[in-house]
Amino acid sequence: MSINIKKCKLEDIHLLQQISIETFNETFKDQNSAENMNSYLERAFNLKQLEEELDNLSSQFFIIYLNDTVVGYLKVNTDDAQSEEMGTESLEIERIYIKKDFQKHGLGKVLFNKAIEIADVLNKKKIWLGVWEKNENAIAFYKKMDFVQTGAHSFYMGDDEQIDFIMSKTLV
Repeated sequence: MSINIKKCKLEDIHLLQQISIETFNETFKDQNSAENMNSYLERAFNLKQLEEELDNLSSQFFIIYLNDTVVGYLKVNTDDAQSEEMGTESLEIERIYIKKDFQKHGLGKVLFNKAIEIADVLNKKKIWLGVWEKNENAIAFYKKMDFVQTGAHSFYMGDDEQIDFIMSKTLV
């Protein structure tokens, strides 16, 4: 089994869009209306939006491959790219998305470790993320990685207001 992580560049934008839509749909379509899903997917993963995110020097994307097959990606943010004001000593994991068929094989942990490595290189003291309160698998994963809930914020799926738990981990 060969695992490879590659930094995502602008020329990967169509691949990024495809994997974003696929993984988001797999994870959330059964708990949300088709209208709200489509509204969110069109807003969050259109090519212009992804290009802006890729161009932002405070955001980084990494695509993970298993035996040359794209299975997911990681997005991290620092400074003003963070979705909440957490200060310059924090790194946000905005997305760890893994295709459903490849979940529970340690790939999320590989991407998590990549985020920790980036935080270490950037001398960050805290790593944090937002996770939907109903995403029990993700919450369990982050608790296993020593995250604790430190707050909550609203997340809009179309016109449906949902709650994301903010979970944080202090780095040593």
